Amino acid sequence: MRESTKIFKALCDETRLKIIESLLDGEKCVCEIVPFTKRTQSTVSIQLAKLESLGIIESRREGRKIYYRLTNEKVREILRILNKGANQDNQKI
Repeated sequence: MRESTKIFKALCDETRLKIIESLLDGEKCVCEIVPFTKRTQSTVSIQLAKLESLGIIESRREGRKIYYRLTNEKVREILRILNKGANQDNQKI
């Protein structure tokens, strides 16, 4: 699968997008991601596994906690561009 296809597949799901947004400012454990997404832990865990399989995020275990971080800088750049565009649209109103 092409990298661009993987990226857009990751971004097309609302839960995955919220997870990615939560990781934009750094590494987080599941216990921090769940409240941000307003989804159940099982839903978040399933989507985290999907993001990891797509090569968008990576995880590491520390004791009983698993921490996730965004590893694909293209995803970060796409969201930066989209947010910049949204801010410009809001200024026009």
